[in-house]
Amino acid sequence: MLVVAYAVVYGFVFLFGICIGSFLNVLIYRIPLNLNPAKGRSFCPNCHNKLLPRDLVPLFSFIVLRGRCRFCGCRISPRYPLVETIGGVEALLAVFVYGLTLQALIVFAALCVLTTVAFIDIDTQEIPDRMHIVLLGLGICAVFAMPEVALMSRIIGIFAVSVPMILLDLIVKGSFGGGDIKLCAACGFLLGWRALLVGTFIAVIGGGVYGVFLLATKKKGRKAHFAFGPFLALGMAVGLLTGDAIWYAYLAAFGL
Repeated sequence: MLVVAYAVVYGFVFLFGICIGSFLNVLIYRIPLNLNPAKGRSFCPNCHNKLLPRDLVPLFSFIVLRGRCRFCGCRISPRYPLVETIGGVEALLAVFVYGLTLQALIVFAALCVLTTVAFIDIDTQEIPDRMHIVLLGLGICAVFAMPEVALMSRIIGIFAVSVPMILLDLIVKGSFGGGDIKLCAACGFLLGWRALLVGTFIAVIGGGVYGVFLLATKKKGRKAHFAFGPFLALGMAVGLLTGDAIWYAYLAAFGL
């Protein structure tokens, strides 16, 4: 019976997550176009027909419609069900790590913002300032809901990575975008400096591997830029969920 109860709870958590993921698709599409995400019904980007309620059921509508618009038959980008699934997985991870708590809600909200940041940066190579503000607001909430991360650790986190990034950008112009720097500052306050360093390390490794791949396949030149936001978002997500644990495991491995 306990297994069934857990299955039901996590099932509802996943459904909640994919519903939020569906809204993230709206944010990812509308914010770069300066459209109000809260106004107006969803529409097909190709034919601009307003979608019916039955076309907006997360995951299921995509399957039922076989990945095509009901009106014009245009293919629906697989990104939509992907982002919805990511939302569901993020909700599950937040609850698995933090339980059904306010902490889990804050972490899930932060993961959703990071997901939005990643996809907008992929599309535009820009990170909207409002995303940093929301992350900073979640960090303020975390000060009270997650006191295990000391306030001083959060304050140090604001500068621990963002300042070195600024200095490197002054030395090598275009090393980092302003959005990346602000993202690290906001995430530093949310995570604290230990988890921030773990997340940054993961981002640098991931971005480095991707950069080498682009060079090896000649898809980008040595001076070309690519979106670093998705790697930062992934690293910060890992930092949110297991950052401190990874930090202390690393120290223990070297007897520190």
